[in-house]
Amino acid sequence: MNGHFAAVGDGADDANFEHGIQVIDGDKEFTSHLADYLVGTHVAEAGFNYHLISVFGSQSTGKSTLLNHLFGTEFSVMSESERRQTTKGIWMSKNKRPGAMADNILVMDVEGTDGRERGEDQDFERKSALFALATSEVLIVNIWEHQVGLYQGANMGLLKTVFEVNLQLFLKDKQSQTRSLLFFVIRDHIGTTPLSNLRNTLVQDLIKIWSSISKPPGLENSSIEDYFDFAFAALPHKILQPDKFITEVENLGSRFTTGHRASQDQDQEFSGGVFLPEYHRRIPADGLSMYAEGVWDQIVHNKDLDLPTQQELLAQFRCDEISREVLVAFDAAIVPLEEQQAEATRLGRATVLPDLGATGAGAREKCLKAFEIQASRYHKGVYSVKHGELETKVDARLKALYQAQLAAAHKAGVTAFSDAVQGSVKAGQKAGGSYEFAEIVEKQKKKTLETFKKEAQSLLITGVAWSNFKPQYRLFEKELDEVSARLRKEELRRLAIRVERWVKSRLGDDISLEFNKLGSGRGGTGAPETGTLPPTEKDLWDRIWTVFTAVVKEAETRFSDRAKSFDANEEEVQVGLWRLRRKSWVALRDKIEEEVMESNILMKLRENFEDKFRYDEEGVPRIWRPTDDIESLYTKARESTLGLVPLLSRFRLAATSAPPDLLGFVGAQPAGAEAEDEEDLAPIGGIDEEEGKSLEEEMTVLSENKRQDLVVRFKKMADGVYVEAKRSAIGGITQVPLYFYVILLVLGWNEIVMVLRNPVLFVLILLMGGGTYVAYTLNLLGPMSQMGGAAWNQAVDIGKAKLREFVENNETVKQAIAMPAANGRRNGDSIRMDSLDRGGKKTTAYDDDDDM
Repeated sequence: MNGHFAAVGDGADDANFEHGIQVIDGDKEFTSHLADYLVGTHVAEAGFNYHLISVFGSQSTGKSTLLNHLFGTEFSVMSESERRQTTKGIWMSKNKRPGAMADNILVMDVEGTDGRERGEDQDFERKSALFALATSEVLIVNIWEHQVGLYQGANMGLLKTVFEVNLQLFLKDKQSQTRSLLFFVIRDHIGTTPLSNLRNTLVQDLIKIWSSISKPPGLENSSIEDYFDFAFAALPHKILQPDKFITEVENLGSRFTTGHRASQDQDQEFSGGVFLPEYHRRIPADGLSMYAEGVWDQIVHNKDLDLPTQQELLAQFRCDEISREVLVAFDAAIVPLEEQQAEATRLGRATVLPDLGATGAGAREKCLKAFEIQASRYHKGVYSVKHGELETKVDARLKALYQAQLAAAHKAGVTAFSDAVQGSVKAGQKAGGSYEFAEIVEKQKKKTLETFKKEAQSLLITGVAWSNFKPQYRLFEKELDEVSARLRKEELRRLAIRVERWVKSRLGDDISLEFNKLGSGRGGTGAPETGTLPPTEKDLWDRIWTVFTAVVKEAETRFSDRAKSFDANEEEVQVGLWRLRRKSWVALRDKIEEEVMESNILMKLRENFEDKFRYDEEGVPRIWRPTDDIESLYTKARESTLGLVPLLSRFRLAATSAPPDLLGFVGAQPAGAEAEDEEDLAPIGGIDEEEGKSLEEEMTVLSENKRQDLVVRFKKMADGVYVEAKRSAIGGITQVPLYFYVILLVLGWNEIVMVLRNPVLFVLILLMGGGTYVAYTLNLLGPMSQMGGAAWNQAVDIGKAKLREFVENNETVKQAIAMPAANGRRNGDSIRMDSLDRGGKKTTAYDDDDDM
């Protein structure tokens, strides 16, 4: 029977799987090799792309023959001479004529009903039919034409039982349950009765038996159309019309494809593909064997009523009583711990109870042991059930207690980890900043995980699956990683703040230096008195941008190098650099605003103007003379300085006459940036367009009103410097009347002639005049005048000293002038050159009251 098929109990090899496999044998045993068959036929790898068909009908009606012609299978068929049962149990084979059919069609040949071999034993018939109906998308009902309208001949009685049990077991919810297709194939149809009439008769019979079955609560008003669709086909006589039979079977085979409903209405009959999506049980192919076995097990073990015996009732009563008694001792050990835990929870404290694992495991073992000693002598089945119930109850209490313990250990561990990392970081900062954040985190994480693991292992109960707290350990480790990431992010923020402060400090010095060059140069060079001179003032913003980008680049290098020691990922580093560039630009903008404050910028403009007006091209201060072109110099210096105002008004590069590429400098917002990363960032025009500020507005340093006010105030200041210069030039002129020169020429003519005729006097006058001109040109007249005055004063003092010495040493003179004798004055006192001041006067005090 079904040669080359793997029967239940046969080995799983390719030879046995050549034609198919026996799913369920006649003794209701389910095969253990269905999964192997599905793998061997490559159906297991199809996922949901497979279909399951079953054939149902009376014995010897040609079910196997129909399947063999339709799907190319090799199910055993009835011997015409013996008329005996050929299919026993349920057999399965894969479609071997895919052609235009759907992929991976599995066909089940179900043992025929109403066979003499079974007799009145209809148990297997009902169960096999129910199995086919519950698992198959399409149930082919094979029926002779002359059986239509018969109750037993058309298996209506069996269908009624199958529908009723199927509704009780598998179709409790019509909203979520999949549908099935009842495909009636009417055999030996001679055409006397139209197929439509046969269809109507079958549908009316099905509706009638559905209305008579017992339905579960809530489904009393359900109809058969809620769960089944119907399809019908007629085949001619196989013996009398063999050619036509083959043709119609091929036409019928073309309908086993994927189809869909033409409309929303669920028609009772339709044409086209019979595999609708709602028919599929949505069981993956690799799980079909387990699913089918579960359905069969549920069908086989279904019982309407199971009344306990007196022995079982006694065992139930005593086991319940013993269970209550042993729980008293268990409560005495566990309740105080539960109360402590509840109190800690109420106060919001993470309290880890000491020795909870040992206490709980000991109480559990004593409780179950006491139950085993007292209750094991009663009915074994009841004892096993009650032992399981007691174990479940005890474990539920311990599980809640243990989970709360681990939750407290989890919370305390996270807090301890966070505090330890922050404490180590602070200690490292106090020690000079030489600490590795990643090493600190790794060390503290390892220590904290070891503590938690030790606590979890103390709660382990041998042989109890729920006490294996590996998921909690992994969750704890995951949270430590999250805390590490948060602490690393905070440390990166602190690092960013330190780098930002450094950037502000550097920009404060460097940008101030660039702005100071506007007013500390000589001759309009725009450079300090010492150092390299810039070629022009117009590249001020270029120099500022170069300095700025260099400082930021150095800051980025510092940040990136330090961030690597934190074990920061590339995404976090990019976010930090993006924030640094934004804040650096804001710092630069603030520094520029500070430099162009009204008082600062006006002072720089004045210094710039004075440098160009009061110093010549070589940087020498000008001494104004009446002959100097003060007006031209003033106009040139003023216009040159006023040219700085529009330059300072806009941040523009001289090379491109356009603002710098601020968007390219800052860069796009990194994908890892979160909302909190933008909370403390000031909006930047041209980048944060939602703020309504353009790049041009961002680059505006001086508004139009401020520019005009600055120009007016500068002009007033420049006018004051000009007036001061004019007064200085006019004040040096000595007004001599012209007639004086005429009188001087007339009265001194003889002397002029004498000098011109005397070569010696003429040369002497030329020498004196040349010397005076040279001294005047070199500004030496003043020093020479001071030296002459000093020499004259020195000569007068020496003369006085000599005269005093003569009078003191000559007695005749002393008597003549009646001068008293010298009073201890030292002889030889002299006047020394080092005792004179710059005017040639003595700086040493003498006791001399005579001026002589």
